[in-house]
Amino acid sequence: MKNLFCPISDERINEQVPRMTAVLVIVSVIIGFAFSSVLVMAVVAADFFIRAFTKMKFSPLSCLAYWLVRSLKLPAKSIDKAPKIFAARMGFVMTLAFTFLYGMQLFTASAILAGVLVFFAALEFAFAFCAGCTIYTYLVLPFYRN
Repeated sequence: MKNLFCPISDERINEQVPRMTAVLVIVSVIIGFAFSSVLVMAVVAADFFIRAFTKMKFSPLSCLAYWLVRSLKLPAKSIDKAPKIFAARMGFVMTLAFTFLYGMQLFTASAILAGVLVFFAALEFAFAFCAGCTIYTYLVLPFYRN
């Protein structure tokens, strides 16, 4: 089996925070669809944007996740931050796309794309499996190799 590669940085974060953030993303996406709220979907997209493209330490969802991790006294485990940034960029694109599709009344396409995002977030939460690393390995890295 081929080894997976992820983007690497020297920044470290507590693994529990992105896992808890994944739960909050799942809940937010479900609420957005349950209440037909493009606003909730846009807030999730904005949250991904903050995590993916700014230097802010926390987005609203990751701030809430950090508070939950501390309140629940979950054990800290330090991991590389770069794969989570790459995953947040993918999440932003997916959320922006399904929000746009929903706004254009292409509900089935929007729901399918949102379902993929929820599936990836569920893998992150339940198994600490980063789908971003798999996508990075097979779809991004080949373009940077000689």
